[in-house]
Amino acid sequence: MSETPVLDQIIKNVRVVRPHQDAIELLDLGIKDGKFAQIAPNISPDTAKAVFDGKNLLGFPGVVDAHMHVGIYQPLDKDAVTETKAAAMGGVTTSLNYIRTGQYYLNKGGSYRDFFPEVLALSAGNFFVDYSYHIAPIASQHIDEIPLLFEEHGVSSFKIFMFYGGYGLHGLSDQQNLFLMINKEERYDFAHFEFIMRGLTRLMAEHPEARDTISLSLHCEVAEILNAYTKIVETDSSLSGLKAYSAARPPHSEGLAICIASYLAHETNCVNINLLHLSSRKAMEAALTMQTAFPHINFRREVTVGHLLLDVDTPNTIWAKVNPPIRPRADVEYLWQAVLNHQVDWIVSDHACCSAEQKRSAKNPNNIWLAKSGFGGTEYLLSGVFSEGSKRGMSYNHIAKLLSWNPSRRFGLLEKGDIAIGYDADLVLLDPNETFVVRAAESESQQGYTPFEGVELTGRVKSTFLRGNLIYNNGKVLGSPIGRYLKRPSRMST
Repeated sequence: MSETPVLDQIIKNVRVVRPHQDAIELLDLGIKDGKFAQIAPNISPDTAKAVFDGKNLLGFPGVVDAHMHVGIYQPLDKDAVTETKAAAMGGVTTSLNYIRTGQYYLNKGGSYRDFFPEVLALSAGNFFVDYSYHIAPIASQHIDEIPLLFEEHGVSSFKIFMFYGGYGLHGLSDQQNLFLMINKEERYDFAHFEFIMRGLTRLMAEHPEARDTISLSLHCEVAEILNAYTKIVETDSSLSGLKAYSAARPPHSEGLAICIASYLAHETNCVNINLLHLSSRKAMEAALTMQTAFPHINFRREVTVGHLLLDVDTPNTIWAKVNPPIRPRADVEYLWQAVLNHQVDWIVSDHACCSAEQKRSAKNPNNIWLAKSGFGGTEYLLSGVFSEGSKRGMSYNHIAKLLSWNPSRRFGLLEKGDIAIGYDADLVLLDPNETFVVRAAESESQQGYTPFEGVELTGRVKSTFLRGNLIYNNGKVLGSPIGRYLKRPSRMST
């Protein structure tokens, strides 16, 4: 007699990649109630209701894309559908999105008590992957709402855009209070950043059990430097395109902002600091110097796949405009060296779907100053890191650590990040030998272009499972959106 099935599904013949193990073992994965329940060689097919053949592909933990901007340039409910389909294509099973009051997103000011429930309502039923939000306290009243966001909604990570007080999202601006939708007497400045940090330090003191998962992320550029250099570069006819944009937002602006942010963290004892999308050698060196200067601050250093795959000579000029800018090749190689030296904690997409019509100026489509900032790329995150990282000798388990384990720990996603019993059965099957050329036309994203167009990558995602559900297989996103909102810190079920 055959055994009574005790598992919902077995995924057989998977070369399992785990963040803390060098060995890649051929194993079967038994799944029950959306969790990994049994991991062993040759699990009997009779013990499960369904069997899926992993075909000896590499099995990575589902990717945690810890930096996305769903809803920035399109209505959030529509953007969530298309952009998380793109995420599923790339093996991403958890999407962490930055959101704020002000222009773009919901185009509203006011309190997060009113704003965030609307965000959650627009999100519900529209994400193909699990999701959560990082929130930026823009107005002074938002600092008082930090405990409410944490206690009611499980928001444990917050953000500062350091240049927003005096420089626009896309270039020079003297209208930043209007952009941020704050009263004209309010200031989005270093003092505001200090008070945000003090608010988070209080939150950590009030919730010591969650201390390790409450953190502050910073976009580090200084407005005064950007303003001055943009005016200089705009009148310099020897520079154009991405080279001009990089020169207008120079790397030392990143370095200076990192030093200021780090000293404020030290002053306020705000101990968990995430330095986002470090784009240059100067930024990375500043971040490492600050780690030495303030060893009691738990810094994390983030790099994007865009800054690792593109440089200022990419032919897809306007499409690659982003903040901080794409840099020269020497900076790209320095970032890769930092990755290989284990000086980078996680890699992300910074996915911000900006349609071609919005991205470029209709009247002057090749003018970098008139183009909007940001682009999508979550669908190329794993393949991009795998392809370029493998060439440079990056181990598979190091990739799993940077794309799954490290962000899941920092951001309180305690059921994510590993292929282990009791964890969510989030899994991506990747063919390490399949080479493909990036084509925007093949993406589920509504963007319509990609700055990665024409880039050849080796390592293709074949299947993506979210909590044991097959959501992407052989080029097709399957089913309807089943992504869940994740309150943080989540708890491992026993």
